[in-house]
Amino acid sequence: SMSRALVPPAPGAHGGDGAALARALGVPPGEVLDLSATLNPLAPHPGAVVGRHLDALGRYPDPAAATAALAAAIGVAPERVLLTNGGAEAIALVAAEQGRGWVEEPEFSLYRRHLARLDPTGPSWRSNPRTPGGLLAAPDEVAGVWDEAFYPLATGSWTRGDAERGAVVVGSLTKLLACPGLRLGYVLGDEALVAALRGRQACWSVGALAAEALPELLAAVDLPGWARCLAELRGQLVALLSAHGLSPLPSEAPWVLVEEAWGLRDTLAAEGVLVRDCASFGLAGTVRLAVPGPEGLARLDRALGPALAGGRAR
Repeated sequence: SMSRALVPPAPGAHGGDGAALARALGVPPGEVLDLSATLNPLAPHPGAVVGRHLDALGRYPDPAAATAALAAAIGVAPERVLLTNGGAEAIALVAAEQGRGWVEEPEFSLYRRHLARLDPTGPSWRSNPRTPGGLLAAPDEVAGVWDEAFYPLATGSWTRGDAERGAVVVGSLTKLLACPGLRLGYVLGDEALVAALRGRQACWSVGALAAEALPELLAAVDLPGWARCLAELRGQLVALLSAHGLSPLPSEAPWVLVEEAWGLRDTLAAEGVLVRDCASFGLAGTVRLAVPGPEGLARLDRALGPALAGGRAR
């Protein structure tokens, strides 16, 4: 067990504070189980694939082949796909193009950050499944912009198809491929919008390493299999949390929320396990735990023993 006297790092705005916790504990980042960032625990580590493309570092990036591969995977024409430097750039580009929009809180904070003006008559932004709640949108729900960062992992399908009905869709390969350091995302929309966004995007925005590795990374994707396995792992996570006296909320996403979990983040951090404090969503006392793989579940089980024995309620 790690140091009890630890003062864990303050939560960042987006989770993913594993490196900061590792510094506080004096251990390498790989020794922290970071459940504050939701990444696909079933994706193979991208290092082996990326390592085969290191010669790309000597070239300016050309995203054409990667764009074609992604469009083929999703099942749309390449002219309707813009490859971006992570989902964050996809959101920033669409928000800049629209200028104004509306966000029904609580929601992912980058929408609000990048919209020049919050205006209820502007396009509405909506994540599907909803962040942080974790439930999929009802079939009749409409929005101007749909963020499908977690949709493939929740459903086993690339997209709900809202771009066919005139909406804009943004996505994140970061989550699906578990490669947040590689920065890969996308926008799906009509050809005119995608052309406008391409004109707005900084030159060489997506690095050559990411662009050249993406077709090979996509070849290993098994959406239906991953979604099935993630649902099983989420069921195991819910059972584990319940066995420790916690009450996770229903979720269709690769994470669960636990309310009334005061102090749980700090006590788990002392064991080298990081969960997401949801105060940034306006949900004080609530934590979010990404669904881990089997080894992560076992480690969380061990960490919850001392954490809960230490008294979490107040």
